[in-house]
This record gives sequence, C-alpha cells and structure tokens, in this order.
Amino acid sequence: MVSFPQDFLFGTSTAAHQVEGNNTKSDFWRMEQMEASSFAEPSGDAVDHYRRYREDVAMMAELGFNTYRFSVEWARIEPEEGVYDEKEIGHYRNVLLACREFGLTPIVTLHHFSSPFWLIREGGWESEQTPARFARYAAHVMQELGDFIPYVCTINEANIAIGIAKAMKNFSASSAQVGLNVDMAARMKAYYAELGQAFGIPPQEVHSFLAPRSEQGLRVIFQSHEEARAAIRRVRPEARIGITLSLHDFQSAPGGEEAALAAWEEEFLQFLPSLRDDDFFGLQNYTREIHGPDGVLPVAEEAEKTQMGYEFYPQGLEAVIRFVAKRFGKPIIVTENGIGTDDDERRIAFIDIALQGVLNCLADGIPVKGYMHWSLLDNFEWQLGFSRTFGLVAVDRSTQKRSPKPSAYHLGRIARTRSLAQGGISP
Repeated sequence: MVSFPQDFLFGTSTAAHQVEGNNTKSDFWRMEQMEASSFAEPSGDAVDHYRRYREDVAMMAELGFNTYRFSVEWARIEPEEGVYDEKEIGHYRNVLLACREFGLTPIVTLHHFSSPFWLIREGGWESEQTPARFARYAAHVMQELGDFIPYVCTINEANIAIGIAKAMKNFSASSAQVGLNVDMAARMKAYYAELGQAFGIPPQEVHSFLAPRSEQGLRVIFQSHEEARAAIRRVRPEARIGITLSLHDFQSAPGGEEAALAAWEEEFLQFLPSLRDDDFFGLQNYTREIHGPDGVLPVAEEAEKTQMGYEFYPQGLEAVIRFVAKRFGKPIIVTENGIGTDDDERRIAFIDIALQGVLNCLADGIPVKGYMHWSLLDNFEWQLGFSRTFGLVAVDRSTQKRSPKPSAYHLGRIARTRSLAQGGISP
C-alpha cells in the first residue's frame, strides 16, 4: 500500500480577510459597508483569527497537521502607499513564531483577493504601476519575515477573474470558484453609483482583484507575480516561490473536445511562461466542468451538489494534478481542495476520495509535496457572507468558540499516520 512520505506537507488553508476580521484598510471592507453592497453581509470580526491565531495554530498541531497555509494582509502591512505598519509586521511575526513553536511549516500567501484601499484608487489590478508596487511590498515582507517563511505563494488564484467573467456572462454562480450574490444584477445600478462614491473615482475605474479582467489586467497580475518573485529572490534566495491557480477538471462530452482544450489553454497553459522560474505550483481544485459541442454542460440533475452549486466531484483533484504535472514538471502543492457542505460525512468522503487520487499520483512518481484542505474554519465566504461552511472546524460566531468536526479528526489521523486506510475511509 502506498503511503504519504514522511516529509509530506499536510495542513489547512485560510485567507486573512476571511478569518481575521476588521480589515479596515482594504477595498473589500469598503465595499462591504456600502448600502448597495453586493456582499450579503459585512465581514466584521469574521472568526477573530487575528486575536485567536495562537489558539488556532495549537489546535491544528493537536489535530495532527504539520503545515499551515495562510495569507498576510497587504492592506494591514502597507495601509498607505510607502508607509509600513511595524505593529502589523510584528503581528504576522508572532503568527509565524507560533507556527514554529507548534511544529507547523508555514506557507505564506502575499495576496489573497483583498487589496489596500489606496491601491484601488491608484488603478488597482489594471494599473501598469501595480507590479512594481506589489514587488516592493513582497520584498518588504520577506526582508522582515523571510527567516520564518520557507514557502511563499505570491498571488492566490491569479486566474480567478477569468472564471468570474464567465460566471457574470452566464449569470451562474456554479461557473466560478467564488460565490457571487445572485441578487447582484437587480442592484447593479445602485451599486455602481455608490461604488464610485466609496472610492472617490469613477466606478468603471474601481479595479479590485475579484473583477473581470481586461487582457492588460491579466498581464498586470502575472507581471506582478514575476516581479515579486525576482524581488523575493534578491532578499531571500533560499525561499521557495510559487503561485496558485484555480483549476476545474476540464472534461469533454462528445463534440466538446476542442472546447475543453481551449478551457485548459485559457485557465492554465497560457500562463506557463510566467511560471517557468517558479519552485512549485499551488494547485486548487473543487470540481469538474464538462464541455459539450454547444458550451459548458449544466450539472446533471441527479448529481450530488455542494452548497456552492458545484458537482460533488473529488476525483477531479487527481485528474488536474496529472494534467499539470505533464506540462509543468516541478513540484506541486495542493494549496486548496475542499467542499462547502453542512453534511460532515460527505466532507469525510470527499477527503478520502481526493486523497486516494493524491496517493495514485505519488505511486506514479508525480512530485506532489503537500495537501492543504480548504478550510480550517467555517469563515467569511466573500459575497456570500457566512452562509457557506467549508471548514473542518465550526465556529459559534456569538462566542467565537471553535468546535472541530469529525472531518477534522479524520484528516488529522491521516496526517499523523501517513495512511489513508488508518485515517478511516468513509463508505
């Protein structure tokens, strides 16, 4: 029986804005406060990870994990352009020290969707100045904290705007990897009027990260990755650097073969030149997408669906790992994989099937170095607020009490024993 290597990275992922709370200098915070906001509710205190990080890190270690992927918040560290908040640098240093104390290898993401308010006012993710600004921020973080950061992801889901554009075009939340409020169309006019007021610039110039991208915008994002990678290498040449992309398992029904290949090209292959000097690839998968001769097929009526409207399809992880491995040729870390559900038995089943796929890849010599489950905590799911539950750990937001679910113990046992069988395979 194939088991996970002893040095395999087993852990969970979070994003700063979704768990920390009170990210008041960010663009998302400003958009959440709008009366015509597209967010179902504001993030507020979120799940208070900013204050409870030590408790959460200790819990992960006790469960059996050896790795924690989390993001540092650009809007906290650089609340005004060129002005760095040493208190916030100190906060993230303390998070990293907690990881060291409890034996968790940190994988740090420098940008996970939310951005400084000032950056958006200066053109956001369509501005040709953003790559230099992002590289400057990345260098500062790694100069100050790099002693504690062996793995760094520059940008989370750098290709996500492609999926969002498709979702908006099709008006279907199931087409994207993030939740889109289905009431958004009816509120769009009021939303854009207030958006311009909130940022003090024309609403069409508010280019947050989770917005449809122009071709220039895509270039800006991947140039930001390249310039940040170069800047990090100058100050911390020992750090291992990668990026994360959101990838469905793009499949084809008869007649849809060319369309499926086109989807792989659009979502992944076109970006390979920007990734060729990376040390690893952060792979994120939640479901599959089937292309027919007339477009993407809807999820079958009889198929099991998650809270996000995705098809329950953990088998997609193995297929995407294999596709990426053939074309990338460097180590892969699964930086996100999980399921939004209120049925924890189905989460356990999802984990077992997904991890069997990882084991199959390892048996064939594919260099998969780690698996980060999304997410540690039930948290703030962007426009959908707190209505979706991806966490291994439930949170009572009236008290912020953490309650690990059976799936947390299940995945923790797998991590400790390095064996899927000993973890307890669900039927």
